[in-house]
Formats: sequence, structure tokens, C-alpha cells
Amino acid sequence: MSSNEEAAPTPAADRSPNLANLAYRSAADMIRSRRLRGGDVIVEAKLAATLGVSRTPMREALQRLEGEGLVHKGEGRNYVVRRVDLGEYLQSLRLRLLIEPEAAVLALDNIPRRTLLAVRLEIMELLDAKTYHTDQHWFSDDHLHGMIIDHCGNAVMARVLRDLRAATRLFEIDQLKERLIPDSSEHLEIIEAIQASDAEATRDSVARHIRSLIAFAVTAFQLK
Repeated sequence: MSSNEEAAPTPAADRSPNLANLAYRSAADMIRSRRLRGGDVIVEAKLAATLGVSRTPMREALQRLEGEGLVHKGEGRNYVVRRVDLGEYLQSLRLRLLIEPEAAVLALDNIPRRTLLAVRLEIMELLDAKTYHTDQHWFSDDHLHGMIIDHCGNAVMARVLRDLRAATRLFEIDQLKERLIPDSSEHLEIIEAIQASDAEATRDSVARHIRSLIAFAVTAFQLK
């Protein structure tokens, strides 16, 4: 190609997957950060305009979010952000209590040390922060539990845990800030157990963390 020739534009077929991924990440972030809350109706054209993409990649992104259980089809052609009530939240946690401790044990020998250290550093930075940031709290939580899921070596178990995480992640706890110290302390215990390659301590620390979440929800909503 001569210096006077302009590079050919990227074919639409090549751009579409990138735009769909961008739309997916942006929409997922809006749901996780509560800018789109449970029960909110998503108007495809409006959201596409907000994100600066056309309706085709936006539709692909919404279909992917539907597959992950974050949205579902509402009336007409619109999607609705999935609403998770307290009952589903607690049921999901109790099922995680049966599965996730074992997933953590399976992940013991598979988690790269650099990943473990990065997650630990993130927790320490969260604890040392002068102000509370909800997003950083969620990111730290996602990275700790995602580390276990990604390295458990059991694809079926990983898929089930991702579905359960989607449900518990969508439940809106108004007192989330109160969980910062318990979550971070319990996460550090999990990391220390994994670093020590202690299967029993790993299993116990993950189970203790999930029981703590259940107890917090029960107390927060004054259930018996």
C-alpha cells in the first residue's frame, strides 16, 4: 500500500463483535453498580443511544445478559433487569454453602500465586481506603469468588456457582457498607488458607464466610 492510500475501513462484520462486547460490559456494569436496578425496564433503542452503539450489538449484548440470568424478557420486546428477592437470595446462599467450599478446595493447586497476591492486595487497599466505594467493594468480592470459580477445574460446578453468584449479586442490600470489614476479613482468611494449601481451613473459611452473609441478611431483615 502506498503512503497516499488510506487503509480500508474495518468491515461491519469485524466491528460488530467488538461493539457487542462493549455494549455487554457497559450494560453489565450498569446493572452491577445499580444504575439499572431490579425491575427496571430496558428500552433497547434508548440504552443503545446512551452507550453510543447501534441496536444490533445492543441486542446481542442483552441476549448475552439474558443467558447469564441478569435480565429477562418482559412485555413486548423489552428486557427487564432481574429482581432477586430475599427468599431467592437466601436460597442461593444456602446452595452456595453446599458447593463453594468444595470448589475452593478443588482450586487449591490451580490458582496462580500472582492471582492470589493481586486479590489480596486489592482487599488490603479496600480496607486502607479513606472513603467507602461501593464499586470497589463489589469488584473485590467478584475477584475473590471468581478466582475460586475460575480455577476449581469443574466446569459444571463453575457454571452453577456463576448462576448462584448472579442471583446473590443482584440482591440489593441497603446496608452493604456494613459488610466491608466482615467481607474483607473473611476474604483474607480464605486467601491465607489457600496460600497455606490447607484444604480443611479453606473449606471452613469459605463456609464461614457464606454463613456470615446468611446471618447478616437474616438479622438485617429481622427474619426468624
